[in-house]
Amino acid sequence: MYKIEAIIRKSKFNEVQEALHQIDVNFFSYWDVTGVGNERRGSVYRGIEYSTSDIQRRFLVIVVSEGFLNEALETLRKSATTGKVGDGKIFVSRLEEVIRIRTNERGTNALK
Repeated sequence: MYKIEAIIRKSKFNEVQEALHQIDVNFFSYWDVTGVGNERRGSVYRGIEYSTSDIQRRFLVIVVSEGFLNEALETLRKSATTGKVGDGKIFVSRLEEVIRIRTNERGTNALK
């Protein structure tokens, strides 16, 4: 099993959520976050300069089985992209174990 952590633009969240639901990823956690990125220049909107490094973001955590990893990653990447600086990052890590607290189911059974 794998844990996918993604930092995306808040403006893309609804599109990402819908795309994930379409591939049957119906459970994930998310938080509103602010961070600092690599981009140092700002953008100007109506004469006011805004930093592109501290735009509000949404942090998602998704757990998937090994056979589903590539589809989930590609869906997430396609739905989150704008093609502009600041689209975010995706991090993938292997999970040792997943346990459903209520039933004590383990592994991929705990994800269903």
